[in-house]
Amino acid sequence: MTITQLEYMVSVDTHRHFMLAAKKCFITQPTLSMQIQKLEKELGVKIFDRTKQPVIPTEIGVVIIAQARVILLEANMIKQIINDQKNIMTGEIRIGIIPTLAPYLLPTLFKQMREKYPQVDLMIKETITEEIIQELKSNRLDCGLVVTPLKDPSIKEDVLFYEELFVYVSRKNVLYDKKYVLANEIDPDQLWLLEEGHCFRSQIINLCELRKASRTAGHFDYEAGSIETLRRMVDMNDGITILPELATLGMSNKQLAQVRYFKRPAPMREVSIVVHRDFVKKKLIEIIRQEIIAAVPSNINKNKSKYVVPV
Repeated sequence: MTITQLEYMVSVDTHRHFMLAAKKCFITQPTLSMQIQKLEKELGVKIFDRTKQPVIPTEIGVVIIAQARVILLEANMIKQIINDQKNIMTGEIRIGIIPTLAPYLLPTLFKQMREKYPQVDLMIKETITEEIIQELKSNRLDCGLVVTPLKDPSIKEDVLFYEELFVYVSRKNVLYDKKYVLANEIDPDQLWLLEEGHCFRSQIINLCELRKASRTAGHFDYEAGSIETLRRMVDMNDGITILPELATLGMSNKQLAQVRYFKRPAPMREVSIVVHRDFVKKKLIEIIRQEIIAAVPSNINKNKSKYVVPV
């Protein structure tokens, strides 16, 4: 059994396709297949069920692959220790980021990293929090940019900043004439929400107590996939939505005229960089943390955690 064989095996599990896994490993498919077959023969078990498409691990294969990921993590730690000792900022860092943060943080982060650390490769995956946490645990990601607290003992959270939440109101809505809004003044049947799986959706449900207050299911008939879609639905179809502070940056004066504040203390969402408790790339992740804080406007960095809405 070799480290290379473990890497090939993990690659097949990640991509669920032998040809794609071989391409990612920069080898031919026959070479990859041969090495995995040798490993299976040595272990005396089948690791993958090749009759399924996409290919999937066998029951024992799932256990073997999970252990292989741990071994590879420990092996990579040696390389990282050497790089850290030499203060070498190079290599790959795999980042997961939720969709309600990606449009507002990634463009600036990419620009800053390209200018300051050209030898660091950013591999970005935009997905929901639940998947980011699972991929941190399986060593498919190095860190995540998510909304916290997560209350997961295997995940370390480092708070980056707090975003205030605002109400975005149609000009036709009764709340348009108010400067400050109470959560219980929001009619849940007029509220546009993100689709299931988004942590921002669950925060709004908690903030507005929708499970208790909703009289009908009508406001759930359409669930958007992005914050920008929510805003446009309000503009075109009346109603209300909730926006995080970053989403209000760059708005036109006409759009800002539709933004209303919650009554103090303002509800906040806590944005953190998260890692698995056994994470390796400490210096690279610290660079990411510093660059994100630098990319966030100073007024947001000054926000305090007086009322963090639970996820």
